[in-house]
Amino acid sequence: MKSLLNCLVLLLLLTSCSKIEENNDPIIGIWKHTVKTATNTNKMVIDNEEYIFNDVYLGRFHGYKDGQIVFLTDFRWTYENGHYTVSYPGTDFPNDILEMKETPDGIMLIRSQGSIFAVKTN
Repeated sequence: MKSLLNCLVLLLLLTSCSKIEENNDPIIGIWKHTVKTATNTNKMVIDNEEYIFNDVYLGRFHGYKDGQIVFLTDFRWTYENGHYTVSYPGTDFPNDILEMKETPDGIMLIRSQGSIFAVKTN
């Protein structure tokens, strides 16, 4: 019994001392986009989009109409070869392929077709 307890204590020490990898990707944070037409690229009737990217390659999308959330979904993101890919599991939304660009107006995510995806707010 004593050896089992020692093994458990050793296991606890090893797992509690392991270092969690820190993700400092510049995409992490809140990004916003004001929709210029009545519907966005996914055919939703919204006037503002908000994308919240977190450090474990996940995020949440909020679609607003007149200041109220009318649609929300989770998404995944990856980074490879200078491009971000945002996918929306459980929806029929197509993946977004993005590139980050710094402009005089701030940092923007630009879709591969050249349109603005979102602007960083923080």
